[in-house]
Amino acid sequence: MASSLQVFKFGGASVKDAAAVRNVAHIIRHYQTGPLIVVISAMGKTTNALEVIHDLRFKGADYASELAEIHHFHTSIATALAMDSAALALFEQQWNTLEELLRQAPTGHYDRDYDQIVCYGELLSTAMVHGFLKQEGIHNTWIDVRKLIQTDDRYRDARVEWDASLKRKSELASIVQEQSIALVQGFIGQNSAGYTTTLGREGSDFTAAIMAFMFDAVAVTIWKDVPGMLNADPKWFKDTVKLDSISFREAIELSYYGASVIHPKTIKPLQNKGIPLYIKSFIHPEESGSIIQENTAGDHLVPSYIFKGDQDLISFMPKDFSFIVEDNLRDIFETLSTLGIRVNLMENSAVSFSICIDKNDYKRGLLFEAMRERYAIRYNEGLTLITVRHWNEHILHELTAQREILLEQKSRQTARMVVR
Repeated sequence: MASSLQVFKFGGASVKDAAAVRNVAHIIRHYQTGPLIVVISAMGKTTNALEVIHDLRFKGADYASELAEIHHFHTSIATALAMDSAALALFEQQWNTLEELLRQAPTGHYDRDYDQIVCYGELLSTAMVHGFLKQEGIHNTWIDVRKLIQTDDRYRDARVEWDASLKRKSELASIVQEQSIALVQGFIGQNSAGYTTTLGREGSDFTAAIMAFMFDAVAVTIWKDVPGMLNADPKWFKDTVKLDSISFREAIELSYYGASVIHPKTIKPLQNKGIPLYIKSFIHPEESGSIIQENTAGDHLVPSYIFKGDQDLISFMPKDFSFIVEDNLRDIFETLSTLGIRVNLMENSAVSFSICIDKNDYKRGLLFEAMRERYAIRYNEGLTLITVRHWNEHILHELTAQREILLEQKSRQTARMVVR
């Protein structure tokens, strides 16, 4: 296996229009130094649009106009890129397969049907980029990543079956050895039954890490519309600071707490093999960006701020006012696991247990239905979860001065507050 292999990942904003696709071609042409695996997400907001179609289809409602809009969005980009019929052949093939799938009746399994439909965002985008690169004289091979990544049956948040996936790597090995470019989809995999699965929203970063681990890459670069990994989301803060270098451990902490630059699952496979991760700007690709690697020396130098909106704070209290004990916690967590609800923050007292979760009215309803016989339930919605790494009291005061704090936790390095 060639030791110079790199993995590039381009998100939806990187391929949102014709100018962006041309820029991707420019980066690949000028920054490829050896064999390259390129991971690409769905174009623009296509995943959101396909989610709408899936929901309408599942309800038996008409979605023809929404589907037509997705086709128009992609073909408008192709027209602006002056792509000919040969360059669009694979795209049209994938589109026809999507239409054929949609003509079939829903199976009744909401999450499984979701994955079969939403995956076409990535299949369509990679097909189009593949055709454009070929037309531009950049030789590349389109690979269906589902032939490489095998997962379990946990639809919408599948877990990689690493041993089974590693046995599939021969599908791509010859392309890598030929010092070529392999183009694969982010976000998606396939279970042993042959159904498409997805790795969780924003899972294309994780796909890049999987590829790097499987093929022993020397580096992964995630190309973003920011200059690197910032200490806060620019949507919330004006004066953000670029983190030039942080450790894998710090990156895991930040991604776990909700930092949007990196998918939470991305770091582990890279850390396991010591593969550095670069966050670079596709707007200014010549700039150095940020690097995530082993050294922890600079982790504490800059405080980081993470805001997660649309949070629900839910409290469970045994109806007989008994203490919250291990049996209660086991029941609550078994229910949360069964429903696929991730807890962002938790706190227990003598007679109550509180969790902070992402807003999802449907799953919240199922949770309440499962728990209301044994527990009195109270909840607040429309909240924000603030996390500060490397905090001090002045920072916390500034962030919460005009807010009501409903729940607060502090450790030496991390402060977390649920506020409204």
